[in-house]
Amino acid sequence: RSLVVAKIELKNVAHSYAPDVENPEYALKKCNLSWKDGGRYAVLGPSGCGKTTMLNIMSGLVTPSEGTIKFDGVDITNMSTAERNIAQVFQFPVIYNTMTVAQNLGFPLLCRNYPKEVITKKVDQVAQTLGLENLLNLRATKLTADQKQLISLGRGLVREDVAAILMDEPLTVIDPDLKFRLRRRLKEINELYKSTLIYVTHDQNEAMTFAENILVMDHGKIVQVGTPLELFERPKTTFVGYFIGSPAMNMLKAEIKGKNVVSIGDTSFKTGTDLSKVKSKNVKLGIRSEFVELHDKNTDNCISVKIDKVDDFGNFQLVSARHGMSPIKAKVGRDLAVPAGDAWMKFPDNRCCVYSNEVLV
Repeated sequence: RSLVVAKIELKNVAHSYAPDVENPEYALKKCNLSWKDGGRYAVLGPSGCGKTTMLNIMSGLVTPSEGTIKFDGVDITNMSTAERNIAQVFQFPVIYNTMTVAQNLGFPLLCRNYPKEVITKKVDQVAQTLGLENLLNLRATKLTADQKQLISLGRGLVREDVAAILMDEPLTVIDPDLKFRLRRRLKEINELYKSTLIYVTHDQNEAMTFAENILVMDHGKIVQVGTPLELFERPKTTFVGYFIGSPAMNMLKAEIKGKNVVSIGDTSFKTGTDLSKVKSKNVKLGIRSEFVELHDKNTDNCISVKIDKVDDFGNFQLVSARHGMSPIKAKVGRDLAVPAGDAWMKFPDNRCCVYSNEVLV
C-alpha cells in the first residue's frame, strides 16, 4: 500500500544503535515533532548531533528503538522505505554511469512500470525545472558533481507520489557559487511541486537562506525549532546563540540586580525580561553584534570598552572590543568613524537576551 503524505509526525521517537546494553547511549533523544505538508525545513547542528539518524528514521532506513512515526495519522513505523513514498538525496549522489541523464531521471518510473510516453513527458518537465534539458542524451560519466546532484534530486521529483524529499548534506560536494543557485532552485521546486523538503546541514548559512523553519540539534536533542528570524533574535539557549549568526552572539557573564536589570561588573543594564523568578547564579547577557551600538560618550545601557581592531567587510565594519577580559563584537555601518582605543557600546534593552543556566529566561 502506497501513501501520499501530507503530514509527518514523530511521537516520542528516540533511537539508540545499541538499545540492549545497560544505560544505552541515544543518538536521538526522545522528541515529538510535526512537519506540515509542503513546508521547507532545515535540520541544523554540528557533526554527530543526530541529524542523519532522524532523517533515516523518517525514510525507513532506520527503525527507531522507541516511539512511532505517522504519515497523515497512519502508523508507518515498521513500513518499508518503498511504501513510504519518500525520496532521499544523499551527500554523494548515486548515479548510474552507464545510463544517459534522461534514463537516470526516468529510472524510478521505469521500475514502477509507467508507460514510455508518461516517462518521457515527466522527464522533460523535471529536466526543464532543473536546467538539465540540454544534457538529456549525455552519459552520466560526463557530468559535474552538481549536475549529478541535480539528477539525484530530479529522481525524487519525477514521481507524482513523492510527498517529501529528504536531503542529507546535499550540497557538500558543490562549489560555493553553485550552492546559492541550487538553494534558489530548491525553493522554486518547493513552490512548484508543493513537496515537503527537509534539508539536513551543519552550515547555518545554508539553513538560514533555504528554510522557512529550522530545527536546531545538539547531542541528539532538539534545542529549538523556529523561523530564521526567531533563531537569530531570540535564541532559546546559549548554544543556539553561538551556533547561529556570524559572528556568534556576544555572551557576557552577568548578575541579576533587579526585576529587569542585570549588571556586568559595575555596569547595569535594563533588559526587556522579567527576572524576578531567576534563582541561578549562572547568568549571561546575550546580544547580537548587529544590535550593539557604538557611542563616543556614556548614555543608558552603555558599557566602556577598549577597541582592539576594526575589519572592513565592504557593506559593514566589524568592531572587536573588550570590557576587561570579556570580548564584545559590534557590526556598524561602513561610514561610521570608529574611534581608536576607548569607546562606549550601547545594548538596547529590547535586544538583550538573558540566559540562566544557558537557557533563555
